[in-house]
Amino acid sequence: MFLRNCWYVAGWSHHFPEDGLVARTILGDPIVLYRKRDGDVVALENRCCHRHAPLSRGRQEGDDLRCMYHGLKFAPSGKCIEIPQQDIIPSTAAVRSYPVAEQDCWVWVWMGERAQADRALIPRALNHNDPDWFMLTGELAYDANYELINDNLLDLSHLSYVHQSTLGRNSMSWGESRPTATRIERGLRIARWVVNHPRPNYLGLPPGSLSDMWASYDYMVPGVFLLATKSYPAAWPLSATCRHRLPSPIGYRPPRRQ
Repeated sequence: MFLRNCWYVAGWSHHFPEDGLVARTILGDPIVLYRKRDGDVVALENRCCHRHAPLSRGRQEGDDLRCMYHGLKFAPSGKCIEIPQQDIIPSTAAVRSYPVAEQDCWVWVWMGERAQADRALIPRALNHNDPDWFMLTGELAYDANYELINDNLLDLSHLSYVHQSTLGRNSMSWGESRPTATRIERGLRIARWVVNHPRPNYLGLPPGSLSDMWASYDYMVPGVFLLATKSYPAAWPLSATCRHRLPSPIGYRPPRRQ
């Protein structure tokens, strides 16, 4: 079962060039996406209403999309606006059009009722154009039920076991840490201190150094995870009680230590 009235990521912004048709399958729906001349992304049902030919095999003509089987042309609204050798266009000649939003370097598609598409429901992420951050993009395909992926990411204690030699860094710090879970709007926030953890290479600390890491991740319906971490020298001078009172590092910058 899928949650329909939600935003789903169709891809990174750079997956959708100025000219080109991109096919996606989201919640079992075949979708074709392309950019209009003003740069906005259009998402249409990837199935012509005439003989169900994939529109992703068609041709973009300005802001419109032509099916290359029998030549029907569709506007970004999904309405058929031209049928070769026919002046009358039935009002039912149309394909579904999906609401689209481009935000934080992702292209989002609303899969439910159009009237309920609210951009405010899109989880905010760090913008890749922010000069204060060095960001990389990537993707990983899972051949598994999405509910199993949600289950996997909701409990990162498995890092000490499944990813022992990589993210776990041959340490039991993740497995032995105790998380706290808090309800947030349309989701769940899980936070924990991972103490005496082997330092990550990007901190530039000497080999063998340990660090204390504050990790917080938000699970947002239907399956978006926003993870943020902050690392500090091991045994930095704050009591355990004070540590757990710190807010999530998302959007938070701690004061400089003297």
